[in-house]
Order: sequence, then structure tokens, then C-alpha cells
Amino acid sequence: MSEPRALPTVPLKGAGYALALVSLMQAISLLDRQILAILAPAIKADLGIGDAEMGMLYGTVFALFYALFSLPLGRIADGWIRTKLLAFCLTFWSAATALSGVATSFAMLATARLGVGIGEAATSPAGTSLVYDYWPKHRRGFVMSVMASAIALGLGGSLILGGVASQWWDENYAAGGAPLGLAGWQFAFLVASLPGFVLAVFMYFLREPERGGMDGIESPADPHPFRAGWQVMRAILPGTNWVNLKVQKAPPRAWRNNFIWVTVILIAMIGLYVVTSRLSPRPPLEFLGLSINPHALQWGVTGFGLFALVNFLQNMRLSDNQAFRVITGSPTLIMCMAVGSLQTVINYGMMAFNPSFLLTYYDLTLSEAALQFGFVSAGMGIIGPLIWGPLSDKLNIRFPGAGRAWVAMFAMGVSPLMSFWVYYAPTPGDFYLRFVFYSLVLTGWLPPLYAILYEQVLPRMRAVTSSTYLLASTILGLGIGPYVVGMLSDATGDLRTSMLAVNTAAVPIVLLLLFIAKRASKDEDALLERAAE
Repeated sequence: MSEPRALPTVPLKGAGYALALVSLMQAISLLDRQILAILAPAIKADLGIGDAEMGMLYGTVFALFYALFSLPLGRIADGWIRTKLLAFCLTFWSAATALSGVATSFAMLATARLGVGIGEAATSPAGTSLVYDYWPKHRRGFVMSVMASAIALGLGGSLILGGVASQWWDENYAAGGAPLGLAGWQFAFLVASLPGFVLAVFMYFLREPERGGMDGIESPADPHPFRAGWQVMRAILPGTNWVNLKVQKAPPRAWRNNFIWVTVILIAMIGLYVVTSRLSPRPPLEFLGLSINPHALQWGVTGFGLFALVNFLQNMRLSDNQAFRVITGSPTLIMCMAVGSLQTVINYGMMAFNPSFLLTYYDLTLSEAALQFGFVSAGMGIIGPLIWGPLSDKLNIRFPGAGRAWVAMFAMGVSPLMSFWVYYAPTPGDFYLRFVFYSLVLTGWLPPLYAILYEQVLPRMRAVTSSTYLLASTILGLGIGPYVVGMLSDATGDLRTSMLAVNTAAVPIVLLLLFIAKRASKDEDALLERAAE
């Protein structure tokens, strides 16, 4: 690594176009992921499953493969052409979304969701790394706000497209004779798959910028990025991870620590299986010819993901000790990952069931809920980050590190309190009006938190940092949030209380952000020192 050079102050030519493409990719990613929520009532009726199983389809089943593949794909993104990687992954997950449209069983739909998870795994690592090399450091709060707005566009668009397409199809073919025997929810999946194929072409021909140029840190090319990606996959999978430890001649301490973690995770997952089975007994699922207890599937997947995270960090220590030192040596970065994971529990736990909440408590039709809530959530999700991102940039200039943390703390601390006011609204109109103010506050968390996170590492480590964060936040947040809400709803019959219960995660979030505000600038200043140790 060479000495830092003077930092550029203006974006590269084509930076706006690159940000637009990556943001649209983020929007399509969330559209294909979130569309399951608005289609949940029809899917449950057709496939004969409950809220807990829908929570697994929305979260757990998707989360495992999304998180696992983000690691090798993130490693490839740190060494290969990111534009082409994103184009290939876009095509793959769009095809998997189309496959969801012909699913006729839980197993088929779950398999298709696995494919969506695999394809989308490169979105955040490669996309964030790419746009950071187009935009100067002082504009990255704005960059993250645009990408956060795109996420909201995808979330709102999924409700509108899914609800309207599904209801239109069912109304026109209610008497039978639907082409290919498709139901409305299947048709909606097919429609949702189309934009990704188009965007993949534009992404493929986007210019690849110099890696690290905007940070004044030269990043040498990786001569074997795919070999490195495969090595990461081999290192994280249970079983092959031990082969990897032997190949790398890991010291006895590494073996001992690995087996200790296996034992701890196994005991924890068995305990959670026993507790949740007693709290909310569920009939077995037929999956790939096997009858599986839903709770066993849930905690088996979660344990698998946690063990993969342990393996990944061990492998990083053995194969890229500099990255391991930089990432694990920053308390700010570790706390940011914990905060993001806890916030993901809240966000996905509630987002997965928002459409079902509106249909249940306000007696709306599918298209009414889709159009009304879709436009409100998309609109506020776009406006909010565009306000908070630039504001966090300005505050960070005056109060380095702390300025961004304060914005995130306000958003994450106040929005859970507001959620009780929103979800107890007496009428749909009151709900939407209150949701506007709630969304405006809630959307302030992502731009500042992500800007803090990515400035704690070297440019060549941004994708792998994103992958590490994604594995933790996806397994713990997306993998657990929707499942817990669905399980509590099945056990109590009270969807609203079950949704609001996840907001208790806000307490540790605020405490962690207090520490981040004090440490962020100090840990960022020590970046090159950590890298050189």
C-alpha cells in the first residue's frame, strides 16, 4: 500500500449516472425481496401455511443464502470488475424471481427465494464499493441518502406492483381459465422479474472507476479474485472450514476456538428451538421430500449462519490479517454493525407484516393497501434520507464522527416511540398521516450509520466489510425479525402487538450510539495505524 495522496474534491465524470444505476439496482433488489409481503395473504391461502412460515420465507430462507454468498461475492468484488459482477448477479436473481412465479408449493417457493438471496448478495458489497470510487469523501452522506431513498422506492414499488398486478389478474381471471393456470400472486412475481433483466445490460457497460482513487490510496489489482472468492466459500461452510484450517496450517488455538464456538452455537440454537416450540407449536413443513419442524428449520438456519460468521472471521485472520486488524480493531465499526443488526430486526420485523396489518385492522382491499401504503412509504422513504444524509454531512464537518452518530441516534431512538402512536391509529387516514411523520424520522438512520461504518476501513476492504456486516445483520435481523413477529402473531392472534414488540431493540441501539459518537473520529484517525501494525 502506497502513501496517501491529495484527496479529490469533485466527483468523477459519470458519477451521477453510476449512482443512479446502483440506486436503481438497490430499488429492484428490494422490490423483488419485499413483494412477498403484499402477496402473503394469497400465498398463505394457496399453500396452506401460517405467519411463522411466511416469516421464514421472507426472512430466514432468503437470509441464509443472501448472507452466505455476500462473503465470497464481496471478496470477488474487492478484486474484480464490479460492474460486470453486478450485471451477472442482477440477471441471476431476476431469473429466480421469475421462478417464484411458477412455484406451486412451499418447497418450490423457498428454493426460488434461495436463488433471489444468492443473486442479491453482491448488491450492497459491490454497489457501495463502486459508487464510493466515483464520489469524494465529503459527499458520501449524500451518496448513502440517495441509495437509502432507492431502497424506499423499491419497498413502496413492491407493494404497488405486487398488489395491483395480483388483484388485476385475479379479477380478470376469477372465473378460471387463467393462462398457464397462474394465480394473481404468481403473475405479480413474473412482472417483478422484468426490470432487472433490462438494468443488467446498462450495468454491464458502466465504466469501472479506479479503486481507491477518491481516497488517495492506491489499491493494487487482485490477480486471482475468483480463486480468493472460492477460498472464502470453502472457509465458511461447516465441514469444509476444517479442511481450510488444515490447508492454512492453523495453530491449535484456532482449532480449539472453532470447536468452542460450534458447541456454544449448538447449545443456544437447541435452547431457542425448545422455547419457541413450546411458545408457538407449528405443524411440520414438507420440504424437499422431508417433514421438518418449522422451528427446527428456523434455528438450524440461524445457527448455520452464525457458525459461518465465526469461520469467516477466522479465515480472514489467517488469510488477510491486515483486513482482520482493520475491521476488528475498530470498536466503532463493531458497534455500527451491532446497531445496524438490531435496527434490521425492527425494520424487517415490521415491514414483513405491514400489508397484512392494513388488511387485518382496517379492512382494506389488496389494491387499496398496496397503492395507499406503497405511495406513502415510497414517498417518505425517498424524501427522508435526502434530508438526513446531507444534514449528517454538515454536522460531521463541525463535529467529526459525532455529528453523524447524533443523527442516527435521533432517528433510531425516537421512531420506536412514535410507532405506538402510528399503529394504534383509529382509521386508515389517521394511520397514513401519522406514518408520514414516523417515516420522516425513521429514515434518518441509514445514511449516517453507513457513512461512519465504511470510513473505518481501507478502500480495498469496503466490499468485504459490507459482506461481514450483511452476514451479521441478515442472519440476526432479517433472519430473526420477521420470524419472531410471525411466531408471536400465530401464538397470540394479535399481529399489532407482535409487530410493536420488536421495538424493544431500540434500547441497546441508543446506548451503542452514545459510545459511537465518542469514538468514531478517534477510530477513523487510527485507520492507517491499524493497517500498518
